[in-house]
Amino acid sequence: MIDKEASAALHGQVTPAVPVAQPPDVRHRAALREFEENRYPALQKSYRRNRYFHNYLIRVVCRYVVPGASVLDVGCGNGRMLAATAPAQGVGIDINSIAIAEARQRFAALVFHETAVEDIGTLNLPRFDYIIVCGVLQQLYDLHSALAALRPLCHRRTRLILCTYSRLWQPALRFAEIIGRKQAVPDESWLPGDEVANVLSHSDFSVIRQIPCVPLPLWIPLLGNAINRWIAPLPALRNLGLCTLTVAGPETRSSAAPSPDSVSIVVPVRNEAGNIEPLLRRLPRLARKQEVIFVEGHSTDDTWGVVQRTVAEYRGEFLLTALRQNGQGKGDAVRAGFAVATGDILLILDGDLSVPPEELPRFVQLIHSNRCEFANGSRLVYPMDKQAMRFLNILANKCFGYLFTFLLGQRLRDTLCGTKALHRDDYLRIAANRGYFGDFDPFGDFDLLFGAARLNLKILDVPVHYKQRAYGRTNISRFRHGLLLLRMCLFAARKLTFI
Repeated sequence: MIDKEASAALHGQVTPAVPVAQPPDVRHRAALREFEENRYPALQKSYRRNRYFHNYLIRVVCRYVVPGASVLDVGCGNGRMLAATAPAQGVGIDINSIAIAEARQRFAALVFHETAVEDIGTLNLPRFDYIIVCGVLQQLYDLHSALAALRPLCHRRTRLILCTYSRLWQPALRFAEIIGRKQAVPDESWLPGDEVANVLSHSDFSVIRQIPCVPLPLWIPLLGNAINRWIAPLPALRNLGLCTLTVAGPETRSSAAPSPDSVSIVVPVRNEAGNIEPLLRRLPRLARKQEVIFVEGHSTDDTWGVVQRTVAEYRGEFLLTALRQNGQGKGDAVRAGFAVATGDILLILDGDLSVPPEELPRFVQLIHSNRCEFANGSRLVYPMDKQAMRFLNILANKCFGYLFTFLLGQRLRDTLCGTKALHRDDYLRIAANRGYFGDFDPFGDFDLLFGAARLNLKILDVPVHYKQRAYGRTNISRFRHGLLLLRMCLFAARKLTFI
């Protein structure tokens, strides 16, 4: 049963154990600390009894943390989840002194502090890449003060990973407590996903994705893992999960500068000899320093000759570079261009001019103002030229859009638009983690989108107009490349969704 004095104090009632003069939030934390320390052996016994659920939850959380990062675990307990993330710098905090002592003994390479999240500002901690708050949010007296205390520990790329329990499971959990399957705990808040998003928005955080998970928390041989991995993520069953994982990022203020200092525009060109001069003439000024990198590969027309002559004869305000790729495909061309790019913001513009160069400023503005971290062009919003895209291509693009929305947990309408933008330092992180998926994308679009999802970057669709090409013909094979893209989606599903 629940300790009566602790339960009463958690509801703001006066008890002999907690001084009346203390504020209600302090009384709440004191009662919670007393409860967890007094019941620590029983809580650990319950933990071991339900080890399958806890181990699976750790596995899910770790999938959204890149190893080698700096990680803060709020409510770290004995440190198992923090250690499982394989951090380069790991810090755990908890109000339970017994759990902290055990964590320090078990994981000497990590740092642990006995403190409440509301008092974390007294520790003089650095900023972290990831902040994990698992099973703690519902115990807090005031959500806003806790999130406000965490906000100074965030930089632009910090990802907050919250784990909350579904109200749908409240009767089952209460029953588990009655029969002794689960340790009874003081009353907690029940926070559905939309309420978590609402509270985060009050504290200058924005939700990037929400992932319901673990619909079967009990170990059942063969069946348990199969349901939790393959059945739980399906759209019709997602809301049956015991837990909801929310990944959020800090909302940073818009930059005061009207434009960035530097941008690099990578233009893959294959059989685009007639588009080089018009593209350069139409390209708008996007930054004080602007470089345009033409990457040619295996053209059968005079594209490489035109690029070389254009770069040699150019006397305009942009810095031009001519590259010839060694590998095959647009993806290789983009990676070659990005490897030599020096701009703070990187853009891709297809050399066929099907997306007007005049529409690039909105991509730069969205990235520069920090409204998103990955701007993805969407050709399926505005009416397009009649011959710009065939019907089967439109249908395939819509299907891939729905599939990616499901796989990435972020809304995407068009995955194959060649126009994209992101910060250079974010691209370098994507490239550094490319081994997670492998070098399997000849187009480059999926490589960037999957990489951005792996790093939990905030992706935003940007509507663009799609025009019929004026020169040359498409380099895409609808059926052969479509099957390849589908195989890549199935591969990524195992890495991103079916965990």
